Amino acid sequence: MPAMLNLRPLRALLLCLPLLSATPAFAVDPPYETEMERLSEVLGSLYFLAPLCRPADKADWRAEMADLITLDQPDDDRKQRLTGAFNAGYGAYARLYRTCTVSAAEALTRLLVEAEKTAREIHARYAE
Repeated sequence: MPAMLNLRPLRALLLCLPLLSATPAFAVDPPYETEMERLSEVLGSLYFLAPLCRPADKADWRAEMADLITLDQPDDDRKQRLTGAFNAGYGAYARLYRTCTVSAAEALTRLLVEAEKTAREIHARYAE
């Protein structure tokens, strides 16, 4: 006599399939997400350091960040991560400096170079 196949696990799986397919798909980050988060962090750092070391410079790094987010059109999760990276960059330098020191001015110069380089790389590699 042939062995009886237990179909209960298979039936349970078949009953669950509609539920599995109904779950929302997670958004996939664009290939430049890591660079965008780093750029956001750098812009946050510039937002803190520029007024401290170059008060005459009227660059508004927060507005630049807002424009970047608007142009990129991220979903809510990515928008929160980009904003969080911006805030982390701001906070990192806010904890270190109260006045413009030599090291703060040097950091500002390095960050300006990095921001330009990163923005150019993102554009060159991923722009349509």
